[in-house]
Amino acid sequence: MSSYPQMMHTALDTTDARTLAEFYRELLGLQYRPGDEPRADGEPDDDADWLVLIDGDGNRKLAFQEVDSLSRSTWPSPEVPMQLHVDYRVPDRDALENHRRRAESLGAHVLLDRTDEEGEPLYVLADPAGHPFCLLVG
Repeated sequence: MSSYPQMMHTALDTTDARTLAEFYRELLGLQYRPGDEPRADGEPDDDADWLVLIDGDGNRKLAFQEVDSLSRSTWPSPEVPMQLHVDYRVPDRDALENHRRRAESLGAHVLLDRTDEEGEPLYVLADPAGHPFCLLVG
């Protein structure tokens, strides 16, 4: 194994993906990944449950995953901790399997196996403390 997984972006759960994406787009001067832009007619985009922001060179920076409900973080108070996960890409399916095995040997465990998806095979794993992260072919 000659290379390590590469961080793709940080993904934030939210109950309104478009609104949060707009906040960070404006705050950080990012742009939407092609195809993720808001609808030109101003109508709500009902399918905006996963959006990605990129920098001027096309590098992924942030992603937004819409969820039905989300308790607002109370950090630094410990009742509801911070909420996000990191996505790591690998070049192909062989690397995906190698890195999954390596992550498990380091103490991770698989939460979701979505390797049967042709377009974006992935594993969602939990680190030893239970924080989720994704390994995917990208």
